[in-house]
Amino acid sequence: MIFKVKDSVNQFVNIYNNDVRLYIKREDLLHEFVSGNKFRKLKYNLKEARKKGFQTLLTFGGAYSNHIAAVASAGKLMSFKTIGVIRGEELYDKIERNPTLMFAKECGMKFKFVSRQTYRLKTAETFLKELKEEFGTFYFIPEGGTNALAVKGCEEILRETDFDFDYICCAVGTGGTISGIINCSKPSQKVLGFPALKGSFLHKDICKFVTQSNWGLITDFHFGGYAKINLDLVEFINGFKKDYGIPLDPIYTGKMLFGVMDLISKGFFPEGSKILAIHTGGLQGVKGMNDYLKKKNLPQIEI
Repeated sequence: MIFKVKDSVNQFVNIYNNDVRLYIKREDLLHEFVSGNKFRKLKYNLKEARKKGFQTLLTFGGAYSNHIAAVASAGKLMSFKTIGVIRGEELYDKIERNPTLMFAKECGMKFKFVSRQTYRLKTAETFLKELKEEFGTFYFIPEGGTNALAVKGCEEILRETDFDFDYICCAVGTGGTISGIINCSKPSQKVLGFPALKGSFLHKDICKFVTQSNWGLITDFHFGGYAKINLDLVEFINGFKKDYGIPLDPIYTGKMLFGVMDLISKGFFPEGSKILAIHTGGLQGVKGMNDYLKKKNLPQIEI
């Protein structure tokens, strides 16, 4: 058994140019702490860990990682011990200043802070062996949660009632979420991913998991790279919350929807298109981003 979650809902947003209709699948409503794609990615990994008798989960992440927060919370809910290998040795004595790490700590997660150079070894067998020598046996979940079991979970995002949409849009981090969506979509649908990172490596990563070719990546809306943000994006996110009552995170869904709305306004989608955009959660990171925005004398993001 895995912990109980709510059902997601499709929320109609508005009609824009050429009678284009946009709906938001509110995956952020699944669970207060293990929301959106993080629940989908963890679902079958947690079942596998329990089935094989593991008592500890170990994973990797950055200082404000949605994945770290979700693993810590899920571990607490299912009585797993959790270990987070965190990028950045300088964070060792700054946990109390970081809302994500404080939340994870309160959920019982133990941390190992490593240099950025060491962090690059996160998939190396030698490094994982060293971690097992230090912490004992654990169930390993990759950074961002993406593996075959995560993709399986993300294949449950779309329901039968979603198959009449012409386009499915989602943010892309490590590629697991969009891979699951591609696999469960209809060949007649077009799946569009909006990477939050710069670079072309994601296409290759996604190809490892997908069984269809009805997809593409829109690479123009990363705002400079992962966790990069500017005033235009902040104002868009706050305007979206005011107009439609839907809070957005600035790392993933906010950028994706900024892109979708921009493409709609420019006539990218054919007349009469019906679009489903996936809200993948991530709202826990807003508090940390607001701390950064405050230092830059920029407006706060409303949630």
